[in-house]
Amino acid sequence: MDFVLVHLDWLDCHLSYLSDMSPSDEANMKHPHSSEIELDEPESFEPVLKGTAAGVLSPGVSRRSFVKSASAVGVGVAAGLPHLAVAQAAHEAAASATRRTDVSLSVNGKMHPLNLDTRTTLLDALREHMNLTGSKKGCDHGQCGACTVLLDGRRVNSCLTLAVSAAGAEVITVEGLAKGDELSLVQQAFLEHDGFQCGYCTPGQICSATALMEEAGKGQLSQVSWVSGNTIKPEITDAEIRERMSGNICRCGAYPNIVAAVRTALGKGASA
Repeated sequence: MDFVLVHLDWLDCHLSYLSDMSPSDEANMKHPHSSEIELDEPESFEPVLKGTAAGVLSPGVSRRSFVKSASAVGVGVAAGLPHLAVAQAAHEAAASATRRTDVSLSVNGKMHPLNLDTRTTLLDALREHMNLTGSKKGCDHGQCGACTVLLDGRRVNSCLTLAVSAAGAEVITVEGLAKGDELSLVQQAFLEHDGFQCGYCTPGQICSATALMEEAGKGQLSQVSWVSGNTIKPEITDAEIRERMSGNICRCGAYPNIVAAVRTALGKGASA
């Protein structure tokens, strides 16, 4: 904006200088070495050809009045720019202003009344406001699955879910899967098959596998189901497990053990 103001100031001074020139000064600028050429110029612009740019100017507009008008317009624009800058700054400040709201979240069967920034994700609410640190922040872009939790039984990436959108729903984290000291089928199967190494992704893997069992019990399909043609209550093969767990990344590469753990949990769940 400073550059524009400086440029307009220069234009204003230049146009003012031109507007103060007499016709003889203008002629001398055009023909500094000629004393024989007629120096008088008409007081108005006459269009040379119809339809040309010259035809835009009215025949009654003199050069001097045109220059003065252009100078006045430049000054007016320059005077309005600071007001535009102030308005833009106010708009940006309003857009970035913090807005808080009261929300109650039901997590693992317990209500948590909170006052949150409306932009707070469910993951941050769990970790920073409820001290439920089982759900991990891996990529914070919904790509790794370490933050997976269950929202009304459906697995979601809590790093992409606004906390306020979970109001009225039941949230289950890895801390809420066990019943006291009794581990869930999936948790027990992960222990039996050593379905982890560093353990960072394990809470998300276990939550995702828990939802997988519910989905399989309802006969929900995956991409593998359509490719294989098994679209009526498909058998959950290893290929099905890999596809259905593909949203959860294990950087340690414990995938064979994870598949084995899910297969065992599915078997025990079917026989229970």
